[in-house]
Amino acid sequence: MLSAAYASGRFGLSFELFPPKTPESAQAMWRTVDELMAFEPSLITCTYGAGGSTRGTTLDVLRGVRERHDLPVASHLTCVGSTVDELRDYLREASALGVAAIVALRGDPPKGQTEFRQAEGGLRYASELVSLIRQEFPEFGILVAGYPETHQEASSPDADLDNLRRKCDAGGDVIVTQLFYDNADFLRFRDRCTALGITAPIVPGVMPVTNYAQIRRIATLCKARLPDEFTRAFEAAGDDEAAQFEAGVEFATRQVRELLDEGVPGIHFYVLNKSPATVRVLTNVDLQRV
Repeated sequence: MLSAAYASGRFGLSFELFPPKTPESAQAMWRTVDELMAFEPSLITCTYGAGGSTRGTTLDVLRGVRERHDLPVASHLTCVGSTVDELRDYLREASALGVAAIVALRGDPPKGQTEFRQAEGGLRYASELVSLIRQEFPEFGILVAGYPETHQEASSPDADLDNLRRKCDAGGDVIVTQLFYDNADFLRFRDRCTALGITAPIVPGVMPVTNYAQIRRIATLCKARLPDEFTRAFEAAGDDEAAQFEAGVEFATRQVRELLDEGVPGIHFYVLNKSPATVRVLTNVDLQRV
């Protein structure tokens, strides 16, 4: 199980990809993967489009990673737009491919919808998906999502943590967090999980910023708070793309270094199919392997 790897003391480094849409973007993604191999990641994950819209491409990406680098891979899987039988079909296909783990998510509403709608014959909660995987596909490790700043649909922080505990109790092995930019939010979240009796390893999710306008859009969608120190650095960079890149690398380096000092069991990088910023950050914190 994934949790055993973390419990053994091995640092877990993972990178998240998304399915490319064009041959050119696919080539760029594979260059990214090849460059990131220098850091000996424990796992590569790939996202899964709403309603399974990238199902085939997701598996193609994971197959390619395994063929190129013989590395454990994990597929995201959501409840959106799928019946239980369709979820089972996907899990069988992923298992046959040799996928090691599933990132089990409820999933966001498809574009044009403002709230999650349970598919007829489908599942409503991520905890139900975790239960399905654990009971019927025990060969998979299971990663679940945690929210240091509370999921935007949760009625309260306590309700959000109760939901996380249900996912872990149902069989979640490892918690990977939503992106955040104030480590204090992560540390409070970790302490509250411990107080609630959640024992799964909690891996912080980090997205190095290289474009201020882009991260403001992403932060608005997931309700991530951008600290004053962060915004001041990017405002000072102005419209200079190179200066924005350097500001993002410097901030992410400090963030990751502080997290390592806090003894986190791993780091999950949202790389957006690009490697330069992540490579710089990992090198700066001396996680260069070869």
